[in-house]
Amino acid sequence: MAISSSAAVGASGISQSSSIGIQDFLKILTAQLNNQDPLKPVDNQEFVAQIAQFATLEQSRQLNVKIDELLSTQSSVQSIGLLGKTVDVNQNGFILSGKVTALDVSSGTPLLTVTTATGAFQNNVSMSQLINIR
Repeated sequence: MAISSSAAVGASGISQSSSIGIQDFLKILTAQLNNQDPLKPVDNQEFVAQIAQFATLEQSRQLNVKIDELLSTQSSVQSIGLLGKTVDVNQNGFILSGKVTALDVSSGTPLLTVTTATGAFQNNVSMSQLINIR
């Protein structure tokens, strides 16, 4: 049975396309049944266990995707609350203080624009760079 490029697994162990679905798993299972040794057939319970494991794995993967989406949304919502607040930012070991004047969420990750007391702008400040919020 040839493996299509959509089912290829990369070095990280994650499918390179969207994911291997239950239909792909059933095709593999059917091929396994067709090519098994007739003198050593695989037990039905083993097949049911494989299907259950695959279903559990797929549900875990979907749960991880949903949690990532939730964290991204939560980060965006929290960043909206920073507009107008004074923050301290770690910029390569230097502490920069200023007011959050703009927010960019177009990349999926909130990036802040901080305006210092001198009027200088610091763009693309990530949430992880914030040290203090006042």
